[in-house]
Amino acid sequence: MSQQFYVRRDTSTWVLQVWLAFAMSLILCGYGIWNMPSESLDRAFLATGFFFCLSTCFALAKSIRDNQNEQVDTGSWRMQVWIAFFIAVALTAWGLYRMKIGDWEKGYMLASWLFLISSTFTLSKTIRDNHDADLLEQSSAVQGSSRSKEQ
Repeated sequence: MSQQFYVRRDTSTWVLQVWLAFAMSLILCGYGIWNMPSESLDRAFLATGFFFCLSTCFALAKSIRDNQNEQVDTGSWRMQVWIAFFIAVALTAWGLYRMKIGDWEKGYMLASWLFLISSTFTLSKTIRDNHDADLLEQSSAVQGSSRSKEQ
């Protein structure tokens, strides 16, 4: 009795939308930082905070996904990833709150920053789903070829 596998993949439209959203969030954050009516040190702080959040989002998404079915990372590593994410978010929020810029500029930077975080997690999931689908297809192809040889 042969077993059939159905590999569910994201549509090309979804993948395009995810990549466009991620690129747009980067552009909006960069534009806001570049044009922020503030001192260079404030802009550098915010750029660093956004980059810190971006990298911790990717690390957190990977850690969660790697440990989805079984714990492959140590508890210390998982704790460090979560702590780094919360520190990145807290420091960036604190810095943005304390900046001496108008409320609408803060609102813009907050919205673009949250868009960056959201699109980063969505992009990470989409990339990992594609990778998992590739592995499943390879696995089913190997099983299918071994069954053919047995018969």
